[in-house]
Amino acid sequence: MKFIQNFFDKIEPNFVKGGRYQKWYPLYESIAALFFSHRTVTSVAPHARTYTNMQRIMIYVLIAALPCAFFGMWNAGHLANEAIAAIGDDALVGWRIGLMQMLGGFGLNPDSLIACLFHGFLYFLPIYAVTMIVGLFWEILFAIVRGHEVNEGFFVTSILYVLILPASTPLWQVALGITFGVIIGKEVFGGTGKNFLNPALVARAFLYFAYPAQMSGDSVWTPVDGFSGATALGITAANGVEALAGEGITFMSAFWGTIQGSLGETSVAMCLIGMVFLLVTKIANWRLIVGCLAGTIAFSTLLNLIGSDTNPMFAMPFWWHIVLGGYAFGLVFMVTEPVTASHTNMGRYWYGALIGFMVVMIRVVNPAFPEGMMLAILFANIFAPLIDYFVVRANIARRAKRNA
Repeated sequence: MKFIQNFFDKIEPNFVKGGRYQKWYPLYESIAALFFSHRTVTSVAPHARTYTNMQRIMIYVLIAALPCAFFGMWNAGHLANEAIAAIGDDALVGWRIGLMQMLGGFGLNPDSLIACLFHGFLYFLPIYAVTMIVGLFWEILFAIVRGHEVNEGFFVTSILYVLILPASTPLWQVALGITFGVIIGKEVFGGTGKNFLNPALVARAFLYFAYPAQMSGDSVWTPVDGFSGATALGITAANGVEALAGEGITFMSAFWGTIQGSLGETSVAMCLIGMVFLLVTKIANWRLIVGCLAGTIAFSTLLNLIGSDTNPMFAMPFWWHIVLGGYAFGLVFMVTEPVTASHTNMGRYWYGALIGFMVVMIRVVNPAFPEGMMLAILFANIFAPLIDYFVVRANIARRAKRNA
C-alpha cells in the first residue's frame, strides 16, 4: 500500500487550496478515502477523544447489513430457481437465465446454496451498481459545488436503499429513486447530518407512489416473469393471518425469511444479528428499539381486544407484525438511524413508540397499503425535532420547579 500512499501524496498538492484542480478536491478526497482514513485532526479546543468517527460508524452499519444482504441474495435466487423449476426454463429469456443455463443443471437448482446465492447476486449487483454510480454522481456534484468533502454516509444509504427494493425493480427506476432520495431527501437540506428524513426511505417512498403497480404488484416479489406470488402481508390483509398457513407460510419461515419480499428485509434472524452488532458497538441506541417494540405490542394488543367483523388485520397479533414485511429491517436500520431520530433519551422512547403505533395503524386501518413501516418512520422523522423540543422544555420546567 506504500506506493498507493506515495501516489496520493504526490498528486495531492494539485487538489488542495491553491492547486490547479482545487475545485475537484471532493472527488480526490472521496477516492483517497477508499484506501486511507482522514488525516484531518482537531486543531483547536475542545478536543473530544473517541474511537468512533463518521467513517467507522458507516463501516459498522455496512457490516451489520451484510447478513441481510447475503441472505436476501440467496432468498431471491431460491425463489427464482423454484419458480423456474415450476414453469420450466425453455421459454425464459434474459442474460441471467442464459448465464445460469451455462452452468448446466447445477445453475438453476433450488436446492443448491451456491446456485441460489449466485442467481440472487445477479439481481443484486446491477441494482447496487446503478445505485452507487448515480448516487455518487450526485454526492460528488454537490460536494464540488459546495466545496466540501464527500461524506461516507452515502455508502450506508446505498446499501439500505438496495435492500428495501424488490429484486425485479427496473434499473431506470433504481436510478430515478436514488436521485430523488439524495437530492430531495438530503442535499437540499445541506447534506449528511442536516437532513431530517431518511434518504433511503424517501427514495423508496417516491418509487412506491410514482410507480405503485411496479413497486407493490404481486409479480415483483419473485424475480421471474410470469410467476407471481403475493407477499405475506398482502395475504393477511385480504384473508387474515390464518390464511398464511394455506400458502405454506409459517411463523418460523417468516422468522427465517424464506418468503417473498424485498431483497434484504425478509429475514428477522439476519436483522437480529445486525441489531446485536449495532448495540454492542453502540452505534444503535436501544431506547429507540424498546420504544418501537412497546408501541407495536401495546397498540396491536388493543386492536386484538377490540376486534372487527370486516377487517381481518384487527386480529393480527403483535408477533406476526414483527416478523412480516419490513418491520424488523426498519426497526434495526431505519428507526435507529441517528440523524433523523430523536436525540434526547426520553424522546427516543416516544419517537420509537410513535413508529410502533403508526406502523400498526397504517397496516390495520389502510388494507390497501399493508406494509406501513416505511411511512411510519418517515412520519416520525418529521416529528422527531418536536418531540425533542417538548422533552427539553419539560426538563427545564421540572428543574425550575425544583429550584423554586
